[in-house]
Amino acid sequence: MPPLNGFSVGRDITTTISTTDGTLSPTLVTKFTSKQEQTTKKVKGLDGITRTLIFPDGWTGSFDLDRQDSTLDDFFATAEANYYAGLDSSTATIMQTISEPDGSVNQYQYTGVVLKFDDAGSWSTDNTVTQKLSFTAERRIKVS
Repeated sequence: MPPLNGFSVGRDITTTISTTDGTLSPTLVTKFTSKQEQTTKKVKGLDGITRTLIFPDGWTGSFDLDRQDSTLDDFFATAEANYYAGLDSSTATIMQTISEPDGSVNQYQYTGVVLKFDDAGSWSTDNTVTQKLSFTAERRIKVS
């Protein structure tokens, strides 16, 4: 979807989650967030001036989804079974594609991604089941 009136809006982004078992394709993503984590170090010299250093420290984020199928439930059931079977877990990759207001397209790749199933959903009458998936990533790299 294109931006609206020169602004980025929620419809101008797509995300793809790639795992060692293939693409994890949740059906109805309603929200995506990402945030750079940072470590701050203050250094105070003998001259009395405090200098601040900021070190990149990975990325965190989340997806909100309205459940339409068992994609996430199945993925995490397999991950849990693999854990109890003593199998090694692996990281994933998230590709974020943004249609910019000027018509250009930017892509960012989150690497070393670890996924966490924060909320499998609440089931109630006449309501959708909202699930929440969060992640931590080693880096976010601009691809194009």
